[in-house]
Amino acid sequence: MGKSFKNYFTLFKSTFSLSAFTFGGGYVIIPLMKKKFVDKLGWLEEEEMLNMAALAQSSPGAMAVNVSILVGWRLMGISGALVAIVGTVLPPLIILSVISLFYAAFRDNAIVSVVLKGMMAGVCAVIFDVVITMGGKIIKTKKLLPVLIMFGAFAVYYVLHVNVIYIILFCGALGALVSLHDKKAGKEHI
Repeated sequence: MGKSFKNYFTLFKSTFSLSAFTFGGGYVIIPLMKKKFVDKLGWLEEEEMLNMAALAQSSPGAMAVNVSILVGWRLMGISGALVAIVGTVLPPLIILSVISLFYAAFRDNAIVSVVLKGMMAGVCAVIFDVVITMGGKIIKTKKLLPVLIMFGAFAVYYVLHVNVIYIILFCGALGALVSLHDKKAGKEHI
């Protein structure tokens, strides 16, 4: 991937448009980024995108911004990360600035309330799609450890109500230990 003006502009335009038309949080933007950067542009491999999403989720901050930073950095280094950050942060900044000017009118508007409730239903559907797509890919690898981690993390959170931060820290530490073991043993579990 070259660091040409055209590529920087494509990265900015892509992250700007994804951020501008994505409502509902970080999980919503992941399948859209996959479609854009993996399927349409061919800049990333699907597994790379999945790994970036996992890393972004386990990092502090907004997931959409974290993924954009990783994508930009992977494609064009520090300058690509900066372009991706600006492209991702500008739309919410602009939208929230405009909304704040008209907050009183939006606050009590019945139409706005209905539209937001409709968006919540759409967000649930997109998040469900992400879970099915990503979970299906993990199951298709037919590797026992990732499948156990996936179902174990869900069970620990849902049944035992363990804080997500502890689950992420445990899974990160387990992944690091398994990777170190695999590197020494010369085989791959994950």
